[in-house]
Amino acid sequence: MDNGNRQRHKTTDKLFRNVTLVKVDLIDKPRRKGAVFGLVLTFLVLVAATWGAHAYFTLHATVSQMSQGNTNTATSAKIAARKPISILVLGVDQGIEGRHDQGNSDTIILVTANPQTKKATMTSIPRDTLTEILGETSAKSYFMFKVNSAYQFGGSHGSVKTVSALLNVPVDYYLEVNMKALKSLVDALGGVDVQVPFSFSYDWCDFRKGKQHLNGRHAVAYARMRYDDPKGDYGRQMRQRQIIQAVLKKALSVNGLANYQKLLKIFAKYVKTDLTFGDMTSLALNYRGAARNVTSGYIQGHDAMISGTSFQIASTEELQKWSDKLRKSLGLAPQTLANQETRQNSLNESHNGIDFSKSDTFTDYTIYDANSVTPRNSDSW
Repeated sequence: MDNGNRQRHKTTDKLFRNVTLVKVDLIDKPRRKGAVFGLVLTFLVLVAATWGAHAYFTLHATVSQMSQGNTNTATSAKIAARKPISILVLGVDQGIEGRHDQGNSDTIILVTANPQTKKATMTSIPRDTLTEILGETSAKSYFMFKVNSAYQFGGSHGSVKTVSALLNVPVDYYLEVNMKALKSLVDALGGVDVQVPFSFSYDWCDFRKGKQHLNGRHAVAYARMRYDDPKGDYGRQMRQRQIIQAVLKKALSVNGLANYQKLLKIFAKYVKTDLTFGDMTSLALNYRGAARNVTSGYIQGHDAMISGTSFQIASTEELQKWSDKLRKSLGLAPQTLANQETRQNSLNESHNGIDFSKSDTFTDYTIYDANSVTPRNSDSW
């Protein structure tokens, strides 16, 4: 846990590991759910690869458990019509390093799949990105803080609403995977191979530049290391995508197929989603072309310190760029972004002289009240 996240809000609320800067309304204590790491494409292709009579019933039971007891086999209208879709993949740290609270989504990847263009995208959103945090309903929301805290305050539904508003794109479904699943899944596959970009040690695991075979424990450490990476959180996001792609490749191998029942048990235990069995099978059968043509990237932010807490501030230009890309991938026309983040950026440019063309760390970036140009009093944070 980052020391900068240990702030106590001056209310009677429970102490969260991330505390919001500006609070608009209280939300109820979020329900505990399984947590997450991003393996959506792995699962969808695995479903197709293991198709058969016995697999059908095994998969049905697995997806029912992942969908929290939902035995619905219907396919949503959008997937049945083979329309472009988006899935928010969340990597939550619950259960890791002795944590037993709701957890934050320290991995956030928005996946799009377009069966018409046969293209898919994986867009990483840095965990420290400043944004408005939305709750499960419009009446239950927090104001500006780190995007990864949306899961803690509103669960997967809060994360979906928050990311959708940040980028002005529809988010159709979510997929959560407990970080523990990564270790179990990689071990079930007999390990995975990655190209290590530089030598480092983390969590009693040593990594050497070049091709390396990782077991489950090493895969978790490889995906989690952050501070020794010269690219910071962006480097970590790259390594996380490496692991996802390595797992996908291994899951499609002969060894992976032979162990599909073991893999499905892991998914059933550690993965939660609102996709139905019908959705899953239709995606696997009809969206495979997109799964073979995946491009990835991340939203680039500027380092900022606000009241002693580190943030990533994405410029309006950067947010607009990714909004346009994602909307295009979903077959939607571009729209000009106009949300709370673009408002905060505009106020900081006009009132504080913030210059997004410079790479210096922002020390004067200010959070303004929701409906005024008055800076928020830090004593009330």
